[in-house]
Amino acid sequence: MVEAGDVLVILESMKMEIPLTAPVGGIVKEVRVQPGSPVRAGQRVVVIEEA
Repeated sequence: MVEAGDVLVILESMKMEIPLTAPVGGIVKEVRVQPGSPVRAGQRVVVIEEA
């Protein structure tokens, strides 16, 4: 379970950490990235089912 605004993932780019927060509250159904894997702009990294 996550609430809107909870940190889901911390992206790292050029030694900067960028928190990725949940836009809505709900249940995390799927995480589509692995630690250390590259992430593209606009890529969906977490699937949340709204509760």
